[in-house]
Amino acid sequence: MSKQYKMLIIDDSQVILGTYNKFFSKKNYLVTTATNGLDGLKQIESEKEGFDVVITDIVMPNISGVGIIAIVKKKYPDTPVIAITGWGEHPEILALEASADKVLEKPIDLIELDKIVVDLIEKKKNKKADSE
Repeated sequence: MSKQYKMLIIDDSQVILGTYNKFFSKKNYLVTTATNGLDGLKQIESEKEGFDVVITDIVMPNISGVGIIAIVKKKYPDTPVIAITGWGEHPEILALEASADKVLEKPIDLIELDKIVVDLIEKKKNKKADSE
């Protein structure tokens, strides 16, 4: 990947945020992080061109990941959103209903997550190229 893609990661776990940030920064992504849904929403609002991909935890204080997914999909319908959860099926169903592109259960394999991110960005690029 030559272009630097902008990624927003929202999770209330500092450990997960730090791990994902380090991993994806090394992979040449421009990573922005938020520790809760409200801060994530502020990042979405302040990034005028939007993010190339959003990874959000589902169960968080303030605004849930489901709320984040719904807002991103309304404002930037083509932006891929990956929802992650450690809470089983109920949040997963809600995330899918909110149009998450992918729902993954913790613990997440970073290599697998990277493949999913690359795949979703490629699909977004191809979709954009097809519409031009």
